[in-house]
Amino acid sequence: MKTLITNGTIVTAADTVQADLLIDGERVALIGPDLADRVQADRTVDATGKYLLPGGIDVHTHLDLPFGGTVASDDFYTGHVGAAFGGTTSHVDFAIQGKGESLHQAIMNWHERADGKAVLDYGFHVAITDLNDQVMEEIGRLHEYGVSSIKLFLAYKGLFQVDDTTLFRAFLKASESGVITMIHAENGDVIDILVKKAIAEGHFEPVWHALTRPPQAEAEATNRAVQLAGIAGAPVYIVHLTQRDALAAVARAKAAGQMAYAETCPQYLFFTVDDLARPDFEGAKWVCSPPMRSREDNEALWGGLASGALDAVATDHCPFFFKGQKELGRERFDKIPNGLPVIEDRLPVLYQAGVQEGRFSLNRFVELTSTNPAKLFGMYPRKGTILPGSDADMVIWDPNRSHVRSAATHHMNVDYNLWEGMEIQATPVQVFSRGRLLVDGGQFLGQEGSGRFLERGTPQVG
Repeated sequence: MKTLITNGTIVTAADTVQADLLIDGERVALIGPDLADRVQADRTVDATGKYLLPGGIDVHTHLDLPFGGTVASDDFYTGHVGAAFGGTTSHVDFAIQGKGESLHQAIMNWHERADGKAVLDYGFHVAITDLNDQVMEEIGRLHEYGVSSIKLFLAYKGLFQVDDTTLFRAFLKASESGVITMIHAENGDVIDILVKKAIAEGHFEPVWHALTRPPQAEAEATNRAVQLAGIAGAPVYIVHLTQRDALAAVARAKAAGQMAYAETCPQYLFFTVDDLARPDFEGAKWVCSPPMRSREDNEALWGGLASGALDAVATDHCPFFFKGQKELGRERFDKIPNGLPVIEDRLPVLYQAGVQEGRFSLNRFVELTSTNPAKLFGMYPRKGTILPGSDADMVIWDPNRSHVRSAATHHMNVDYNLWEGMEIQATPVQVFSRGRLLVDGGQFLGQEGSGRFLERGTPQVG
């Protein structure tokens, strides 16, 4: 099937061009002026006054994730529906290795979660929790499974946390294998002590989730991870960076020529520890790890997005219903399932506060939400841009149609919205994935099982 999109403004990370675009099957076939006079199409879409953006790529999600005695409320169907309505067309989820499992088994477990449900194209990182010698060698074979990234945790003592010896060995192995290492950077030893101390002293409210995970614990772990990666000559990607000292550690490494990268998430740009202190257990809605920080940290992160110190905006999407799931921790903060609903809100709220309010350009918006993620995780130029030969993943973005974020109208499978009542001065009106029209206004046209696994190549780093 051929689709012709006319009269739109195509925006990539590098260029802004008024042109028509022809989709032939799953790929972008042609870009140029006045294509309607030269080509025949089965369907024509008039994009006058609208932008054509590359589909968003979210490289940090947790769909159908067992956590804290329950399971994330979005699976690979409902999560994809929400993502599509928000302008995201591809994502990379985390396959979590169980104790005693091979990495291949972990990946196959996550394939079972996605098979028959996925609507978007998706890939997997593998989160390593049991890094013995056999698993260390298996890192070198990850490309056989279509995976080019691993994740290690410096937090969650006794569950996921690795020591510095294991961390450094993993950096060495990943570097020689063409794999990028992602790091959850918080000092788990410090957090473990502070959590036990707070509970012993009778502090049970949600705000203590943040108070027992201080910003210094993130800054120390970020600096340690970046420095050890530098010694190993390995690329490192810090996930969900939240605060200014951790940002400074990454910026210093970049300035020194190191392959150091970092993402932040929308929640860390808008909210603070004060949101966890909301009364009547309402603060539980904002419980995630790392926690929210200060208004000064919010502004530092906005600066990092504008300056290039930060490379991407992902979500760490891991939703739990407030009723019945978050409430598991009503009596004690450390029992609250960690995670937030963000996948549908990422592009709209970032556009509003980033582009509309003048913090960075629309081209930088595309770079942060699509192009850089595609490059860093081995999907570019198939994904992350609009070029002849690229997958026809794109969003027709109407900058003149406003809407209000709300749990009453979002499509994520969760009973609250962090940005409830926020007015956005733009709307994704049509969303294409490999040429398939998934979203048309308020209508969802995607089919369960139509999404494909993304076998990713070597990250473009250095």
